[in-house]
Amino acid sequence: MAARGGGDPRRAPALRRLSPINGRQLSRGGDGAANGSGERGGRAGSGPMGRRRRGQPVWGGGAGAAGAVGRGGMRAAHGLCAALALLLLPAGGRALRDGDCEVCVTFLGRFYQSLKDNDVEFTPSSIEKELLKSCKEAKGKENRLCYYIGATSDAATKIINEVSKPMSHHIPVEKICEKLKKKDSQICELKYDKQIDLSTVDLRKLRVKELRRILDDWGEVCKGCVEKYDFIRRIHELMPKYAPRAAGARTDL
Repeated sequence: MAARGGGDPRRAPALRRLSPINGRQLSRGGDGAANGSGERGGRAGSGPMGRRRRGQPVWGGGAGAAGAVGRGGMRAAHGLCAALALLLLPAGGRALRDGDCEVCVTFLGRFYQSLKDNDVEFTPSSIEKELLKSCKEAKGKENRLCYYIGATSDAATKIINEVSKPMSHHIPVEKICEKLKKKDSQICELKYDKQIDLSTVDLRKLRVKELRRILDDWGEVCKGCVEKYDFIRRIHELMPKYAPRAAGARTDL
């Protein structure tokens, strides 16, 4: 019988074949766990205690960081989509209604068509040059529009680029006038005066203001006119020149 504490000598070779876990293996496993690369850090350290069991979920710091970045990117993308959606929504109450900005829409629409008919180059500088020419010949409310956009020599403000730049990109004149309205509300308050049918109207029943307006539309003045009759006489003199059809239809000339 073997002595106490000696153990069974036949088991000794088997015990010697089992290598104990050394300190380096333990430190690797510990470092892996400490660095977030152990059981909860993706792949464990090289020690036996650091191996991840098959089927066990990974709670790694690397995967967690990537997930956080992914979630942040998704939130940013969603915010961008929401902002774009708001920009694309129609602006309530901003669109022009029928009859709004009639002088602006009519004058710029006619001007735009003249650019196309004359094969003018659609650049901001070329458009501004042609607009200044058109405004020199503009009368009445259209001349006032030119003043508001800075296309006359005595204009106080210059926003002519708000017409030339968008028109160079063929933006509809309604949209151009809508933007001009935000710059100066007076632009869209301009309305054409009610047209007078000179072929049938009784000039004696018109007010002096209306008679003066007829002459203004023709670019004429009545120098030395004081009484209503003076204005009527001047209109009769100029009607064959500016309104020949109306003059031919009248019997009092």
